[in-house]
Amino acid sequence: MANKEALRELQGRLAERLQEVRSIEHTVGWLAVECAGHAFLFPLAEAGEIFQPGTLLGVPHTEPWFLGVANLRGALTGVVDLAGFLGLRERIPPAVREQARVVAFNPMLELNAALLIDKLAGLRHADQMTPVVPDELPQPAFAGGRWLDASGRLWQELRLSMLPRDERFLRIIGAE
Repeated sequence: MANKEALRELQGRLAERLQEVRSIEHTVGWLAVECAGHAFLFPLAEAGEIFQPGTLLGVPHTEPWFLGVANLRGALTGVVDLAGFLGLRERIPPAVREQARVVAFNPMLELNAALLIDKLAGLRHADQMTPVVPDELPQPAFAGGRWLDASGRLWQELRLSMLPRDERFLRIIGAE
């Protein structure tokens, strides 16, 4: 008898919790990162695990921003220096390497790729940010919205799901 009551109580709590989850308004959330003094937002649903930069196996004849291949949890993953790819710097300063992290793409994107970023800056939510009206300049497809935080810092959203559609991102072979 006690087991049946406990089971009913558990089912009641689960039903209440499911109702709460359904009623919570889904807010946009990002992983905030910094590269070469610029602030970027990766959608949480598109970002995967975060790793310490480990050993990278260099790949000859590739673009300088393609750092090589790393073994991340048993999967060979191409690692791209985000700041280098975006043209924000040519080489990674040694001081940056100490704080740098590798952010893998979410496995649902089905791309064994990761981005080297200079530093993690935490999590951000849309209710903490103010959207910036887009300007007329052309943007790559992977550039999402721009946002201002409470301190007035500008953040650029980068849609990781759109990076594989960018021809330059996929063309890692360097000029001879």
